Amino acid sequence: MLHYREKIHSIRFKLIASLIVVSLFVCLISVLVGGNMLFRSVINEANRRIQQDLNVARVIYDDRINAIRLALDITGSIPEHEQDDSSNILPTAKAISQLAEQLQLDFLGMTDGSGHLLYQFSQDSNGNIGHKSKNPLIENVIDNHQLIAGTIVLTKEQLLFENSSLATRAESATMAIGVALPIFSDNTVTGILYGGFLLNEDISIVDKIGETVFKNERYKGRNVGTATIFHNDVRIATSVKDSLGERALGTLASDEVTLHVLGEGEKWTDRARVLSDWYIAAYEPIADIFGQRVGMLYVGILEAQYLDIRKKGFALFASISLVGVLIAIILGRLFTGRIMQPVTHLIRASTEISGGNFSPDIGPISKDDIGQLQKKFLKMAEALKEKEQRHKDEHETRLLQSEKQASVGKLAAGVAHEINNPLTAVLTFTHLILRRKDLPDEVLTDLEIVKTQTERVRKIVKSLLDFSRQTVLKPESTDINSLIEDSVGLIKNQALIKDVNLSFQGKDNLPTLTLDRNQFQSVLINMIINALDATPAGGFIDIQTLNVDQEGEAGVEIKISDSGTGISEEDLDQLFDPFFTTKEVGKGTGLGLAVTAGIIERHGGTIKVWSQTGEGTIFTIWMPRRVNGPPADYQT
Repeated sequence: MLHYREKIHSIRFKLIASLIVVSLFVCLISVLVGGNMLFRSVINEANRRIQQDLNVARVIYDDRINAIRLALDITGSIPEHEQDDSSNILPTAKAISQLAEQLQLDFLGMTDGSGHLLYQFSQDSNGNIGHKSKNPLIENVIDNHQLIAGTIVLTKEQLLFENSSLATRAESATMAIGVALPIFSDNTVTGILYGGFLLNEDISIVDKIGETVFKNERYKGRNVGTATIFHNDVRIATSVKDSLGERALGTLASDEVTLHVLGEGEKWTDRARVLSDWYIAAYEPIADIFGQRVGMLYVGILEAQYLDIRKKGFALFASISLVGVLIAIILGRLFTGRIMQPVTHLIRASTEISGGNFSPDIGPISKDDIGQLQKKFLKMAEALKEKEQRHKDEHETRLLQSEKQASVGKLAAGVAHEINNPLTAVLTFTHLILRRKDLPDEVLTDLEIVKTQTERVRKIVKSLLDFSRQTVLKPESTDINSLIEDSVGLIKNQALIKDVNLSFQGKDNLPTLTLDRNQFQSVLINMIINALDATPAGGFIDIQTLNVDQEGEAGVEIKISDSGTGISEEDLDQLFDPFFTTKEVGKGTGLGLAVTAGIIERHGGTIKVWSQTGEGTIFTIWMPRRVNGPPADYQT
């Protein structure tokens, strides 16, 4: 009694210990998987947000262009007054000057219809009046006779022409945004009003993005969101600051970003290192008015705040999991005793089942979930009993069939060898006698009959030899659909002559099978010919292939269906027996299906048949992906 109690205590201890180990494992998995899922979810949300922020940044960038366009449009629509004979400056010069001061434009001016400068809002403009403008906006309007607005690249020479003070903000070519508006008179361009500002060192757009998109939010002393305008890969306007707190103008984008955005012209969204910090960043190309990619627009969100969210998430998951483990231990100790009694009965019953007793005593059925387990256990025991009996019956049937085929095979081999030699002699002498020219016609006719029947006997002998000896398998990788198509092609004409519709539907993406191609083709041809013999004119034979796994093993199922006369129920059990045939005397040896079944079984496959008299027959062949075993006669 004491030993029994100690045993129960030991099992109880192991159950609680297992519960603790499992709980800790689940806790660890929950922390790792849950924390990472939370982090990925947050990062994915951040990626979606940064893409939206990039769209907003683009809108702010475009709005700045549209503001210039709208102002120029309004100014250009001011009615012209009569010109002063002593001046070549249009009377709208005052309005243009007011416009430049209000919008704080870096360059603004007016040309005639051919692009010669009439007015320019800059301190050193007098020397440019009358000269042809070098601004690409003007050239575009002259060529297209329509308003143009967007990004342009101004060279050092063009900057000096517009305003000498602008050249101090860029050592070489730089980006600007601008608008050029044609002024028409009688459908003729009489003037062009244009204006814009440099993006170099301009903070209005990037700060507007920071204010609108990121609300100038800060995290641990750093800006949560940053924005940058690049000329090619160089920062020319940015809210990113270096270690000294200065805007990081002149620093470069990474080669990866530059290649993807400027080289391929696509948006790029990922985590990126910006100076000393990591950001979840989004970039998109900026194209000029000629469609050339000349720069990039960037927005980024500080990754540090999301990393802190991940740390807090891990801590939360760990705390919850540990509390769950403690609760599981307490509940486990409370309920282990009640659980153990029916479990002990089940353990004892399992031992009895392993010993061959499929009707064990499992004690009283509980009314809780364990009771459901006990009922399932009884059903499992009954199923095992039925399965064991079924396997036993199948084994006995296969053993009997094997013994029958073995004995018949030996008999067939002996008979075939005994008949073959005299048969060869008869056939040889028959052919020799048929060559004689001095025999009457009736004798020749009789000899032809002898030859024909002897040939028939010879085929029967060959079938006996094929059945009695198992030829060596020579497996190779085979496309089963292709093999079936080849086999169908060999019999297609016979089906057409008999007026039977022979069709094949092969499933795509079937696994490649490893089998003896020649032997398996003989199986297919034999099965199709049998179906053709059983199918009357106007009927059909349908062949299909499917991906089917049996007991976890990959393979292919081949279904051969016909609308023939069918097979009676009493004949189905004998269908694969040697020398059994439903054909008329003289039209079959009864060995075809026996040989077919043997070839399929040697490949590790199975063959089944369903049939009803008058409704047709379905043969189902399943072949494994590879020859199982390999068999003793396997050859590479």
